[in-house]
Amino acid sequence: MHRSASISKILVAKFNQHAPLEESRQLARFANCLWQTATMLTSLAFVLASQVSITPANRMGEAWWKDRHDRCVAQTKQGGHELIFIGDSITQGWEGGGKATWDKYYGSRKAANYGFSGDRTEHVLWRMENGEIVGEKPKVAVMMIGTNNIGHGSSDAAATALGVKTIVGKLRTAMPATKILLLGIFPRGATATDKMRMDVASATAQFSSLADGKNVFFLDIGRAYVSKDGDMWKGLMPDLLHPNPAGYEIWAKAMEPTLKNLLGE
Repeated sequence: MHRSASISKILVAKFNQHAPLEESRQLARFANCLWQTATMLTSLAFVLASQVSITPANRMGEAWWKDRHDRCVAQTKQGGHELIFIGDSITQGWEGGGKATWDKYYGSRKAANYGFSGDRTEHVLWRMENGEIVGEKPKVAVMMIGTNNIGHGSSDAAATALGVKTIVGKLRTAMPATKILLLGIFPRGATATDKMRMDVASATAQFSSLADGKNVFFLDIGRAYVSKDGDMWKGLMPDLLHPNPAGYEIWAKAMEPTLKNLLGE
């Protein structure tokens, strides 16, 4: 009896001696499992965000958007444009605050505007698949898109850049003779450390590599809208996102030398 008790005590002591080691191993396995799960979730989030930015989507439930789409389909069918602009509200704004500058620089150039307020990359892709843009044979297509992907939180910088790259690829296929002038996404937010400012800059850096100097050209004029410290000039972008009339004049002047060259003027 005493011998059995002694053996039991020895076994308990041995177990207690090794218990901390076993607990450490279990904790290590658990931590590794958590790390793998976090990695998988991060990867899944990127895949989902990427899919959103490259999956064609419409906004036909918005009456004004449908009406504008119908007009742009008719505009594409009419054709004959040598210069087209593709984008979001910043591009559509050529018809608002930028109209005087548009008339001054593009009024005699057979130009067409395909900018839709609030659009993201996926909306441009849908429009291209549903009667807009594809069918045009312009000399130059100017495009700036992506700020709403980031601003609306639907895509991060990498997914936004992927959306831009997908559009450029489809433009190249649809209009191989057209030169594409890809613009860096304009800065947004008050300062250089603004989260969305940094995200649009990151997206721009990622898709700028599309430029080949032959069919696709890249131009980033965003620095014209900020101070040397990166603070937004509110005299050019009062809402920290959209150019005012003076901002559109800055845009046109900065783009003109490149545009003239691409148009062969």
